[in-house]
Amino acid sequence: MNRDRFEGNWKQFSGAVKEQWGRLTDDLQREFAGRHDQLAGRMQERHGISKEESERQLRDFLDRNRKWDLSNM
Repeated sequence: MNRDRFEGNWKQFSGAVKEQWGRLTDDLQREFAGRHDQLAGRMQERHGISKEESERQLRDFLDRNRKWDLSNM
């Protein structure tokens, strides 16, 4: 397992914790940030790309698709 895949797996885990904490504290911003982290982590793990590259690709996708809703994940 290369380092990028491991870091992607860790990012998914920490994103899930962040999302759950956002739900418990009723903090929508933190909840959505957790979902964002999970998605970036999945991309990083699956494709074996760097953290910066997965964040850039996700940011580009979300910029192109502004009406896309992260709450349906």
